[in-house]
Amino acid sequence: MQQKKIKLALVYGSAREGRFCDTVAEWAIRQMAGDGRFELQLIDPATMAPPGWDMKQDAPERQDLAQRVGWADAFLVVTPEYNHGYPAALKHLIDAVYSEWQAKPVAFISYGGISGGLRAVEQLRQVFAELHAVTMRDSVVLPNTRTLFDAEGRMIEPEAPRKTLGFVLSRLHWWAVALRDARQAQDYAALAA
Repeated sequence: MQQKKIKLALVYGSAREGRFCDTVAEWAIRQMAGDGRFELQLIDPATMAPPGWDMKQDAPERQDLAQRVGWADAFLVVTPEYNHGYPAALKHLIDAVYSEWQAKPVAFISYGGISGGLRAVEQLRQVFAELHAVTMRDSVVLPNTRTLFDAEGRMIEPEAPRKTLGFVLSRLHWWAVALRDARQAQDYAALAA
């Protein structure tokens, strides 16, 4: 019996003008193009509204985000590291909704300088734990990112990162199926004391 596709939201971590996030996200999207396990949707803070968009419950931007996060079975967050942390636009996006993140897995592709964004991911693990989301231990780490891609946005030596992404997506898929089935069997929010 063939299972339904996992609804995967790829979340852009940066809204900064001139961001490198587009190059990294597009690389990931190309790698997933032939993967029939996922139905992909993009969540990009740069296309949502100006910085500081309204987080009131009835604000259209917040309602749209709640629908998009609620739709997803799993998340792949593509994040840079800015000043030893993750970008404010990503924090704003994450904090705008709550229950829609619950009992869903989150994987990461991080990029940056010498650390490859690892400090941003470690901080994000704490944030997502507070939201009752499950973060994957394994992630794709791209240090010194600008040296990894050519001028057209193609990865110069793609084999190792491609293999790592494949592994991360397999683990993410496993967790997404398990948690989707568990959410269908019992409402996670109903377990609150």
